[in-house]
Parts: sequence; C-alpha cells; structure tokens
Amino acid sequence: MFQNDAFRALGRQECLRLLAEVPVGRVVYTRHALPAVLPINFSLDTDASVLLRTSPDSDLVRAIDGVVVAFEADEFDAATRSGWSVVVTGRATVVTDPVEHERLLHTGPTSWMPLRDAVFVRIESEMATGRELSDRRGITRP
Repeated sequence: MFQNDAFRALGRQECLRLLAEVPVGRVVYTRHALPAVLPINFSLDTDASVLLRTSPDSDLVRAIDGVVVAFEADEFDAATRSGWSVVVTGRATVVTDPVEHERLLHTGPTSWMPLRDAVFVRIESEMATGRELSDRRGITRP
C-alpha cells in the first residue's frame, strides 16, 4: 500500500475546532432511498452537536428527524494544495423542548434563507473524523 505523508488524520477535538471555523457544511442523508447532500449553514453547540436552523415544513426535517446522518465541512486552498475535511456522524433530531428552542433562538445558527418560523435540528457528534492535506512536494509558492 502506498503511504502518503501529505494526509494527516485529525483527532476529535481538532475536528470540532476546525468545524467551528467555517459557516457552511453539507448534510448527507437518504431521500427517497437515494443519497442526498444539502449545503447548509450551521453552528456547533456547547455539547459539540451540529445545529441547523430550517423551516419546519422542509423536506430536510422530514427526511432526517430521528435518523443517523453525516455532516461534512471542509476548507481547501487550491493554490497551496492544502486544507482539511471533517465528517460528523450521528442521530439528527428536531429540538422540541420549548426552553431549549428559546435558548437556540439566541445562541444557535441563523439561517441564510429568510424563515418565518424556524426549527432547530441537532446532529449528535457521535463520531467526528477528519483529515488534513498539506502540499509536501517541496514547491515554494510566492
């Protein structure tokens, strides 16, 4: 097997730290028995859960409530051929507790889409894996 030292596996805490630095990721789930990917803005909660804010009538809410999903975010720089990618896997649930919902209205993510009503979806970070890519070819860039 070819070993490539340009890739480095990231630990859980490093994955969560990197996730907190970017505003948009992708939810990976199943829709009509087929894989689906949806870009969405998010934030991390104090317990390291991924939080989404969306419409209560959205297809996303119906498809992922109570289901294990993946959430991926990344950041890459083509000029330096470097970056990272993190995947969180866990159960997604709609936040139904009124006190928790009220807290998230103030501390949770804001939607980039206009919403009249909003629900929050929590994705538990049961697994957090990631890898970092760095350009190890020894090329000096301006």
